[in-house]
Amino acid sequence: MSEHNATIQWQRGAVDDFVGQRYSRKHTWHFDGGAVVPGSSSPQVVRLPFSDPSAVDPEEAFVAALSSCHMLWFLDFASRAGLPIDSYCDAAVGTLAPDADGKMAMSVVTLRPVVQLGANLRGDFAELQRLHHQAHAACFLANSVKTEVRCEPSFATGNGH
Repeated sequence: MSEHNATIQWQRGAVDDFVGQRYSRKHTWHFDGGAVVPGSSSPQVVRLPFSDPSAVDPEEAFVAALSSCHMLWFLDFASRAGLPIDSYCDAAVGTLAPDADGKMAMSVVTLRPVVQLGANLRGDFAELQRLHHQAHAACFLANSVKTEVRCEPSFATGNGH
């Protein structure tokens, strides 16, 4: 068992009308390794200027955390399999929609990793799919949420094919 810590800090501004719901949702995420990330509500959830579109919102962080977890497991399994990976890029997308009870929930997260193999290597697509399936099964976060997490990988060789 291990603990993973984050400290979330918010403070009301001097001109904010908190009771009137006219206050900034900007805040900071402090992680145990020292990283500080600006956070905010999504402008799609709370209108501007009360949201900060340049900050990370919880929905984006949820999608990024799932994508990152999958990627780290995939790279680990590819390394163990002796398959050299040069790059990995995932344009992951999360869909927020009403659930069966009418509550807003992240209904689907779709991972779309593009894996580039080492120069002049032709990848076995079936092997890469197997590694993605293995990574998905091992991902702590995918195992922790009730959201359906999809993975739709693709890959490219060193010469772009």
